[in-house]
Formats: sequence, C-alpha cells, structure tokens
Amino acid sequence: MEYPEIDKYASLKSPIHKFDPRAKILTFSSLIFLFVFVDDILLATINLIFAFTLLLISRLPLGFVFDRMKPVFLFVLPILVIMSLTVEGSELVRICGVAVSYEGVRYGTLITARAIAAVTLALTMLGTMRFDTTIKALYMLKVPGTLVQMMMFTYRYIFVLLYEFSRMRRAMSCKGFVLKANRYALSMLGNLLGMLIVKSYERALRVHKSMISKGYTGSPGTITQFNMAVKDYVLAVSIIGTAILLRMYSVILSVVS
Repeated sequence: MEYPEIDKYASLKSPIHKFDPRAKILTFSSLIFLFVFVDDILLATINLIFAFTLLLISRLPLGFVFDRMKPVFLFVLPILVIMSLTVEGSELVRICGVAVSYEGVRYGTLITARAIAAVTLALTMLGTMRFDTTIKALYMLKVPGTLVQMMMFTYRYIFVLLYEFSRMRRAMSCKGFVLKANRYALSMLGNLLGMLIVKSYERALRVHKSMISKGYTGSPGTITQFNMAVKDYVLAVSIIGTAILLRMYSVILSVVS
C-alpha cells in the first residue's frame, strides 16, 4: 500500500525549504487567510498564480501536489456546476433548457480559485517541512498542546490503521469474501470496521501505557533547532507584503470604478 506522506520531499533544497518553520507557518497561514476572503475574481486569479509561483519555487514535484489536490477538485467542481445552474442572473447560455447565469459562473469560479489557492499554499507549506518539525514549530508558536498532540498521533497512526485494515481485508479475500451490494457483504464489512475500532482502542491503550512508562510529558521533543535569520524576516515580509499590496490594489480599483 502506498502511503500519502505529506513530507515525502521535505529534504529537497529550495528557498521555501530553508525558510524557518515558525515563520513559514505564520506567513503561509496569513496568506491563506488573505486569499480566502477575496471577493474579486481578478484578484482571486492573481492570488492563484501567486500560490502556484510559490509552489514552483519550492521545487515540489507537481505530480505529488496535484495527486493530493484531487479531492479538492472533486469537491469544488460540483459547486461550480451547481452555482452556475442555480444562481439567478443574466443568462449566458442555455443547455437542455437549463439556463447558465453569469453570476453563477462568476461566484462558482471565485470559490474554486480561492479553494485551490488555499490548498496549494497549505501543501507547499506542509510539503517543505518534516512532520515532526511542523509539530515542534506549532508547539513553539503556542498552539494548544492537546491540539498539537492530536495532530501528531493522528498522522502517526493513520498509516498503521490503514495497514491493519488492508491486512484484514486481504485475509477476508483469501477466505473467499467478495464485496457486493447485498446484506451479507455489508454485514461483513460492518464487522470488519467494528474489529478495526476495537483493535485501535486496544492499541491506543498499549501505546499510552508505553509512553507514560518512558516519561512522556506531552511536549514534542526533536533534535531540530530553529534559528530565525535576517533572510527569514525578509522572505516573510516580502511574501505577506506582496499579498497585502495586491489586496490594496484591488480595493483601490473597486473604489475608483
């Protein structure tokens, strides 16, 4: 089974990889916040281009990123279609008796551009840091410890649960089980999920006892050391400043028009 490690290419060399993890999280989080509240389609398009530019600078393989963006496309494309057909406004074209409105296409495209830009920034941020480094940076940024630990354990053990599920499914297949749309198959699948939940609970208890016995205090510990250099401040100010200037330019244009 191929696991979708988000930090598979964290060892590459690029200006984004060398960016201090704390500054990177703050910078990219600010960009995402600025991008998702844009209400001008032209600015949203420019933001999308800016997000892809940062992705190219990071040197992350495009196939790696696009493969993880498939769920986003599957989520936003139906929204684009639905809004184009349901939002009232000036008619652009009529397909099989159904009117496609300009306003619907505009709003749908705006939502799609904002979503893709935000996810691109998130993947660029997470894909250029090792996950344990991300966890430590969040902890040093005073993110609640409980939330940080939940993220850490979820990412660590989701692969274990996937492997356990695939192993149990393979065992059932070897015994002749074939998944079909009938009551028996659904019942067996429910039993499989129930067994997985029980095994997960038992594993969680064992892991918790093991960690307590080894002195775990709830603080993530890594040998990674963070050092904010002048280049980190310059890069953070440059990226956020560019986004703010784009936003101000859009506001000025709307006021003038």
